Amino acid sequence: MRGVTTIYPWLADGVVILHLLLIIYGLLGGLLALWRRWAMALHLPLAIWISLIEFTQWVCPLTPLEKWLREPGGGEAYSTGFVEHYLIPVIYPPGLMPQIQIILGLVAVGLNLSVYSYVFYRWRHSG
Repeated sequence: MRGVTTIYPWLADGVVILHLLLIIYGLLGGLLALWRRWAMALHLPLAIWISLIEFTQWVCPLTPLEKWLREPGGGEAYSTGFVEHYLIPVIYPPGLMPQIQIILGLVAVGLNLSVYSYVFYRWRHSG
């Protein structure tokens, strides 16, 4: 059974990497719509989901999945969310408050609205 438990830390790390990539894609994925229109079908639902998580302080389902994968592998599950555990200590000072999360959500929405405004402008004027 030892071999099975050694895969859990790898799976948990994979979820962390996926989580980070989804956050980056949620923030910047609208830029892919400049290249391929189908990218909007993937990006818009994700951007809305990320914004909802920030505005409502919901927990992303990837966070409990990663915690669940850490425990059988002998690792410690952290008690905070993904953003608080991995990103906030690196990017922001300690003491994340709901007001800061709302600001982060507004930044994400503003960035995506700007990108999609440009995308639609280019499409309308490209003939």
